[in-house]
Amino acid sequence: MPYHWLGREILQLIAEGHTTKGVASKLGLSVKTVETHRMQLMERLDIHDVAGLVRYAIRTGLVTPDR
Repeated sequence: MPYHWLGREILQLIAEGHTTKGVASKLGLSVKTVETHRMQLMERLDIHDVAGLVRYAIRTGLVTPDR
């Protein structure tokens, strides 16, 4: 999986409600790698919590909100 797609995939899985451990397992990565990518995404997007990441993913169409 190309590196730039990895962050997108991690963001999507987090926004879908997967835990860090679940994301790591699903993608075959270590928990630390997922945490590092999440932290880098949050810094790059100036987002300060996971709820903000979820809102960003919804706003950009990466995931749709359940109704």
